[in-house]
Amino acid sequence: MHDAYETVPILEKLPLQIDCLAAWEEWLLVGTKPGHLLLYRIKKDAGSNRFEVTLEKSNKNFSKKIQQLFVVSQYKVLISLLENNIHVHDLLTFQQITVVSKARGATLFACDLQQSPSGEAQLRMCVAVKKKLQLYYWKDREFYELQGDFSAPDIPKSMAWCQNSICVGFKRDYYLIRMDGRGSIKELFPTGKQLEPLVVPLADGKVAVGQDDLTVVLNEEGVCTQKCALNWTDIPIAMEHQSPYIIAVLPRYVEIRTFEPRLLIQSVELQRPRFITSAGPNIVYVASNHFVWRLVPVSIASQIRQLLQDKQFELALQLANMKDDVEGDKRQQIHHIQNLYAFNLFCQKRFDDSMQVFAKLGTDPTHVIGLYPDLLPADYRKQLHYPNPLPSLSGAELEKAHLALIDYLTQKRSHLVKQLNDSNPSTPSPLMEGIPTIKSRKKLLQIIDTTLLKCYLHTYSPFRCNATCMVRMDPSDVLPIPL
Repeated sequence: MHDAYETVPILEKLPLQIDCLAAWEEWLLVGTKPGHLLLYRIKKDAGSNRFEVTLEKSNKNFSKKIQQLFVVSQYKVLISLLENNIHVHDLLTFQQITVVSKARGATLFACDLQQSPSGEAQLRMCVAVKKKLQLYYWKDREFYELQGDFSAPDIPKSMAWCQNSICVGFKRDYYLIRMDGRGSIKELFPTGKQLEPLVVPLADGKVAVGQDDLTVVLNEEGVCTQKCALNWTDIPIAMEHQSPYIIAVLPRYVEIRTFEPRLLIQSVELQRPRFITSAGPNIVYVASNHFVWRLVPVSIASQIRQLLQDKQFELALQLANMKDDVEGDKRQQIHHIQNLYAFNLFCQKRFDDSMQVFAKLGTDPTHVIGLYPDLLPADYRKQLHYPNPLPSLSGAELEKAHLALIDYLTQKRSHLVKQLNDSNPSTPSPLMEGIPTIKSRKKLLQIIDTTLLKCYLHTYSPFRCNATCMVRMDPSDVLPIPL
């Protein structure tokens, strides 16, 4: 585990009980049990994790009951479920724009904001009214019906858009409803023993669906896209996706995990958290009944350093790809992490996987050969160094390692032969910074051929070898000679 977030208090001992949250940019909306709507401006101090929090607006007569809030900053509107109806207000003045009169009796809504090919935002909304689902789209400051109502098997408890489907959690089961004009319904699986189902939209157009302390990821066809479910230490109350992390609010703390690789990243103990919302990338708020905290990301550079120490190279690569560095520096760091990853695969004795990564990276073949005992001249081998001690190989393990090396070197040899007449061939890169590389392609070929011969002699009996052994017959040419 490593620290991905630092928890910073934003509101403490709020006298009004919090019932819902919404946020955008540097603004935080708090809906309270008495029906007051509070708008806070939260400005981060430069160079620290301290925040200046200002109550900019308080509307004590917003509603008798605020059940749900959703901000669409692109249209400068606030969509809310108030006293079981859908209202739309101006985001900054709180002036009411419209009420969806047909949605009277609503218990839940879910919005979906998509970018059209022209770059224009398109807003869709699904509203649960008893055992029906109503679909709307936003245009000219009004919601219009998108298509006819859908009948649902029960009263929806949780739902989220999944591209052109809606995943709905009922009291006992999850269903997927296709927005294909026919409203085809697919039963998914039971909700489990939990009191409330949980469906959460993900950043890539999929949904995370909870079943007790497990979470699976589904696409718009209702097909699970992960090999294994996430296993939380308790049943999540709410979740938020901040790639590459999925953040869950549990009864006693907030837990942060990743889908791929499947890791527990961090547990943050908080006093009875209930809600979570995001104002965009890297801006996450968690709230209990009377407290609000902000989850401030630890710098990507610090996270990568910790992950490399823990040998979590896959996640380190995901974070490195998210950095805003100069392209050349970013590419160099990614290449370095990939080399460390390939080396670690070798140390784990996943030889085939390791060789595949080295082949893609264009790592100097002599640095890869140096991972093996007795294949390079001693004086050259002394110039090579590696991130960690090399594994001790013998017997069947060494034979397996040699077979993986044969495949790798055969591939590299073919690539080098094709490059012999190129005026501007690709140059091999070092496994570790500062290690010398072989620039001459002919010299590289000579080393590869000699190594292949040694590997064949180690691996195959000369009387039963059915492979082709590369033997140097002339300083300027290489001929394949079957044994």
